[in-house]
Amino acid sequence: MKDPKAFLKIPRQEAGYRPIHDRIADYGEVEQTLNSHDRKLQASRCMGCGVPFCHWACPVGNKQPEFQEALAEGRWEEAYKILTETNDFPEFTGRICPALCEKSCVLKLSCDAPTTIRENEAAIAEAAFREGYVKVRQIERNGKKVAVIGAGPSGLAAANQLNGMGFAVTVFDKNEAPGGLLRYGIPNFKLNKTVIDRRIDVMKAEGVIFNMNADIDVTSLPEGFDAYCICTGTPVARDLTVPGRDLKGIHLALDILSQQNRILAGMTFAKEDLVNAKGKKVLVIGGGDTGSDCIGTCNRQGAASVTQIEIMPQPPVGHNPATPWPQWPIVLKTTSSHEEGCSRRWCLTTNKFIGKKGVVTGAEIEEVEWLPNPEGGRPIMKPTGKVETIDCDLVLLAMGFLKPQQPQFADNVFVAGDAASGASLVVRAIASGRKAAQDIKQYLLQK
Repeated sequence: MKDPKAFLKIPRQEAGYRPIHDRIADYGEVEQTLNSHDRKLQASRCMGCGVPFCHWACPVGNKQPEFQEALAEGRWEEAYKILTETNDFPEFTGRICPALCEKSCVLKLSCDAPTTIRENEAAIAEAAFREGYVKVRQIERNGKKVAVIGAGPSGLAAANQLNGMGFAVTVFDKNEAPGGLLRYGIPNFKLNKTVIDRRIDVMKAEGVIFNMNADIDVTSLPEGFDAYCICTGTPVARDLTVPGRDLKGIHLALDILSQQNRILAGMTFAKEDLVNAKGKKVLVIGGGDTGSDCIGTCNRQGAASVTQIEIMPQPPVGHNPATPWPQWPIVLKTTSSHEEGCSRRWCLTTNKFIGKKGVVTGAEIEEVEWLPNPEGGRPIMKPTGKVETIDCDLVLLAMGFLKPQQPQFADNVFVAGDAASGASLVVRAIASGRKAAQDIKQYLLQK
């Protein structure tokens, strides 16, 4: 039995990242891992709270205290079974989830040293594949067919759940391989694509059919299915409609991220179609995770410099009294990509792009301030008149995505993930896919 007072004796230990000089030279995953002994010690820090706020905060409802205890006692296979009761893909979330559970861990709230739940989850998933705990299920079919449109995290979760319920599932996707933004948005240095491939291989072995390079119009769905699950994500990125936007050298973030991932997968592109930062002064507009991914990618491509600007104010470090728990803590986030080299600036809006001979050479930016809204809600942005020019010859727009507007669907059509909610987290997409699968099951088995 694990020591119930381990949290008093064992400090939080993160696996950390590979050294910068090493990781910047390749696209391998930057995050390291602990050995099995240290990983079990970290799991033993879980206090097994009577009211586990970690469980409450998790969109898929993971049973963190239960799988932490199993891991701490060396029961790895049981830990994996507990995880997969609520999460179809712990190997994904264990790598890229922002760990809402850890932000609600009592050890976070009391001494800012939460249990390493996310890393423990990834370690359990890796052990499961390594030790053969991931087994192909033999599933009895119920005679019903379901089409899933979109092979991103919500579509994969819906397909996995529906297949396990006995439905014959076909997944359609416009891309050449499944994964959605897992494959074509998130860089390999955060999520190696072999991690996706091995899970897809399991799903195929269990009977899920993947129909790729199939760009389905959701207003004209393929015939022959009893129900449909629309999981097409948020395909339209938020753009910046300012003078000079049509200059060459200005791209949406996914232009560089998806292309780089495809190049690593073996695809080739004509020189005039390449989006590459080698030797360039890069300006990344947008301070979120996508902007961070652009920074890491540009540094690996050999950028001369990278500057990231954000329209919102710089958040405080560590703790923000304006966002106390149970709110999401809005604090300064420094990612592995930021550590690799970039300049970060806040409270800046872009007025226009400047160019020469049709190619971008700079961006005129203006400092803004944020004033309280007398009617409440979002603060009011006020330009200050302090204008300057940032020299750049590659601009990447990483400002999020527009929520898609869905048509009125028939009763047997369900919508999940970002296609329903707008851009959100992978873990929320998985939760939404699982919920849609349950709704489809209830609908079809009542017919």
